[in-house]
Amino acid sequence: MRNLRTYYSANVSDFLNQSESSILGIIHSNDISAETSIQQSNTWRQEVQILKEQFNDFTEGRILFEYTIPRMGKRVDAVFLHKNIVFLLEFKCGDSEYRCSTYDQVYDYALDLRNFQKESHNKLLVPIMISTAAFKIENDIVENERIIEPLRCNSANIAETINAVAARYDEKDFDYTQWENSEYLPTPTIVEAAQALYRGHNVHDITRSDAGAENLTITTDEINKIIEYSKQNHKKSICFVTGVPGAGKTLVGLNIAIERSNAQEGEHAVFLSGNYPLVNVLQEALARDKVEQEKQNGNKLSKKDALRSTSAFIQIIHKYRDSFVGNSNIPPERVAIFDEAQRAWTHEMIAKFMATKKGVTDFPYSEPEFLISTMDRHQDWAVIICLVGGGQEINTGEAGLPEWFDSLRRAFPEWDVYITPELNDNEYRRGRDWNDMVSNLHTYEREKLHLATSIRSFRTPNLAAFIKEMLDVDVEKSKTLLSSIKEKYPIVLTRDLNVAKNWVKNRCQGTTRYGLLASSGGMRLKPEGIFVKNDISVENWFLNGKDDVRSSYALEDVVTEFDIQGLELDYSIVAWDADFRFDGQKWTYNSFVGNKWNVVRSKEKQLYLKNAYRVLLTRARQGMAIFVPNGSNTDKTRKCEYYDKTYEYLKNLGIDTL
Repeated sequence: MRNLRTYYSANVSDFLNQSESSILGIIHSNDISAETSIQQSNTWRQEVQILKEQFNDFTEGRILFEYTIPRMGKRVDAVFLHKNIVFLLEFKCGDSEYRCSTYDQVYDYALDLRNFQKESHNKLLVPIMISTAAFKIENDIVENERIIEPLRCNSANIAETINAVAARYDEKDFDYTQWENSEYLPTPTIVEAAQALYRGHNVHDITRSDAGAENLTITTDEINKIIEYSKQNHKKSICFVTGVPGAGKTLVGLNIAIERSNAQEGEHAVFLSGNYPLVNVLQEALARDKVEQEKQNGNKLSKKDALRSTSAFIQIIHKYRDSFVGNSNIPPERVAIFDEAQRAWTHEMIAKFMATKKGVTDFPYSEPEFLISTMDRHQDWAVIICLVGGGQEINTGEAGLPEWFDSLRRAFPEWDVYITPELNDNEYRRGRDWNDMVSNLHTYEREKLHLATSIRSFRTPNLAAFIKEMLDVDVEKSKTLLSSIKEKYPIVLTRDLNVAKNWVKNRCQGTTRYGLLASSGGMRLKPEGIFVKNDISVENWFLNGKDDVRSSYALEDVVTEFDIQGLELDYSIVAWDADFRFDGQKWTYNSFVGNKWNVVRSKEKQLYLKNAYRVLLTRARQGMAIFVPNGSNTDKTRKCEYYDKTYEYLKNLGIDTL
């Protein structure tokens, strides 16, 4: 029977007494990949040989090979549990350098275990990078929140380094087997999740299993039941999946798209989004990961070919839509997932686009109606899954949820409509009467289609609620919620951008990702060095490493609500401009045009501006710095009064100041 947690596990004395071939046989038997490369086999052999030699004098401890790090979809080469300390060993066999990438990799393993593995929360974690052919160097043992900063070893001084750490610490006894089988409660980023799902994992493998986030699996199962029912009973169905910001709606959609992508069973699925940055980042991330996976298996794959594959089930919604204009083609997909469905265009918006960009005059549909019509072309069965975020419409021309129901009533009243109780909330209804919205439709309420718990902010489930009350100017509720989260999820306030940058950098280790965010209307942040109109590559910003000035780590390029909606960071700096300012009692809405601020009077545009800040303030998983400039009374566009009351309001809520 395969061991899914680790490929090999034994007490150190048993490991030393067991033959090399027996150990390698066990490792190979637990490897579930279709074909293990010769290179990988040789690497395992070298690791076993080196550790047998290095551990020869150890009589206490337990050794694990290829220990799973579920959230990252990866395995740490070896774990040595010794003297009640967890040593994480990452080998680079034959390498003569200590590389920054390896340093970050093994640091990430330690951070991941500390954050997500129950038995590691209070254990001393010691990441060690082993470049087998490198020169020996002297290590400084520096502890940071129960993690030793990564130590550097070659093949000859591993035991010496382990003994040096063990001699310094007297750790409390713990059960090594219990640690090995500890409950693991991961919360992956959407990029990590997409990569893991694409490699063959499922939602249950890579996400938390506690009651709060179990909802992901429950919702996925409920959608699958609806798909199977529709398939067996020749039904056309549409289901609306709701959830708080960061609850995992996109993750559920990606999981369904991958699970249901088997064209041989006649149910090919596609994940569609109008969010260009999200689609571009996910397609690029999957392609890069696919190339790297093939490289590790000794195969060569161009990124162009990898992108062709990854874009098959993650597509831009507009390209999908346009391929069905002016024809009666039937989609190859039986299951279509529309991400952020509330952002689909109104009839006015899409008709204008079709006339000016496509030469199609008198386009008679709204975007929701046309999208439903494409799936309605199937004669047998079809399922549409709408992933809907409340209070997240951020752009002119976005129809919101009501237009989907209007479209169903107008043209597709025979479709089965699966809803959640939460849809009857003004954030979704946008002022419409709920009974009018669902009248004459075949609606079926399914509570399991709602994701109630944010998994983005794994340190606290209450961030989204706090931001909502803060934006709604409910001071007392905001204070109560903030006091419940600030110990685990730090939020700080400053008027000095460099202070904010240093705070974020000092809190981040390994590849913990941080970046600079601002509203697309934050035009007068430019004197602070923040230019929101700068054209950037979101793929490079979200995916590139610390050595690349185009990446988020450089804190040089800023992204706006349009770039980051649906994505996330570990830590963020949110720069707050005078477009959305507090006057002492309420928020005021402003737009910078030419050389002055104009008051935004349109209720719709006010909603978009408020939602822009809601998006920005809910992007960080682990903590956030809010930067409110001082302004300058010598500049009429940046008067101090434009910023001071916003700063005082946030400070009065109890946000710590720097």
